[in-house]
Amino acid sequence: MAAPLPARFADLKRDITASYPDFEERITKAWGEIIAELQAVNAQIAQGGQDYIPQVKFADLHKLGAEDIDKIKRRGTVVIRDVVPDAEAIRWKELLEEFVKANPDVEARAHPNILATSIWLNNLYHTKDGGSIDGVDLSTPLTYADRFRIRRPGGIWGFHPPHVDSGAIERWEDPIFRRCFASILSGDWRSHDPYELDERLNAASSRYGRPNQSTVFKAFQGWLAMSETAPTQGTLRVFPDVLLSNAYIILRPFFRPAVPAGSAGFLEASNWEFDISSPDFPGISPRDGGYDGPQPTPALHPHLELEKTMTSVPKVYPGDTVFWHCDVVHSVEQEHTGAGDSAVMYIPSVPLTPINQSYVERQKEAFLQGQRPPDFPKARGEESFVGLAGADAILAPIGRRAMGLPISVA
Repeated sequence: MAAPLPARFADLKRDITASYPDFEERITKAWGEIIAELQAVNAQIAQGGQDYIPQVKFADLHKLGAEDIDKIKRRGTVVIRDVVPDAEAIRWKELLEEFVKANPDVEARAHPNILATSIWLNNLYHTKDGGSIDGVDLSTPLTYADRFRIRRPGGIWGFHPPHVDSGAIERWEDPIFRRCFASILSGDWRSHDPYELDERLNAASSRYGRPNQSTVFKAFQGWLAMSETAPTQGTLRVFPDVLLSNAYIILRPFFRPAVPAGSAGFLEASNWEFDISSPDFPGISPRDGGYDGPQPTPALHPHLELEKTMTSVPKVYPGDTVFWHCDVVHSVEQEHTGAGDSAVMYIPSVPLTPINQSYVERQKEAFLQGQRPPDFPKARGEESFVGLAGADAILAPIGRRAMGLPISVA
């Protein structure tokens, strides 16, 4: 059982309640609507399975119609195929296997097709009035150095159960971050737009400096496949409806069940009551001097019906990519029942913003010194590694700009 949260978080609930007119009445009505919508959509997700997740070809990104784009945005997840030639992705895996980590790492994240995909994804976001914001360019991608994973068959992987990245208690505690969900907290949950950019730019996703908690705005999380990986082979799983999961998770702390779990009608909205007496934020737990989560579970978030709605992404091949919105509930399959490695390189979609640019400048200095990126725990760097890449390994101007390097190689 997770440690209790500080009593001050009950005050946070009361502060939020006082910030919105007729809060209890409005969100109680919204809670009932969200539960009803979840019941219908959960059934569709379970029936659709892998096919519920949109799949497109890299070459077709700019040909997609409004209906296809709306589907990608609502489901918050997309498989983009053939971003990189198979042979090139396989070569990166082989180099990684030989422990020459940095050079292929840079090559992949500086690849023009990867960055072009990031530009397309970043531009799914927009401002409230459709205008521009100083220092923000959705068509200038930045590189966020992240991990890679080569997972062998067999064994149980329990490190990544269903969770949401990019901010834990910060979603409620940080006033700017909270404004990203203002329509939900005002009861008008259907008008919530996960792709509205304005408030996210300055939202504090890491108020406590917890290691491994990202401090940048990632429009989408993502990875590049370097091997074939199919469902049951240790792949990604998602709850493919970012509007509904946001609405439910944000309002969940304000309600408690009025009947025991498992009893008749437990999931009915009439058996849940408004309550702000406790400091609990279900799915949020203390960790490393800060807070972890949101981490939805069947017990704490029963209406998500995670046992049937967490959906494995379709089979991918080397050079395919998978991206999911920064608010999407996602996990990694516990079992890998395949015969070969499941190899992916994590490459999120990061647009140019003042905060992101500042991070990239610090990341560049770490890269040039052979040190770990700023968001990662401090430890021995890579300066003594054999085959460590330098700035001259990145040749394409778009790749150098993404890393914060001068456009031309000296």
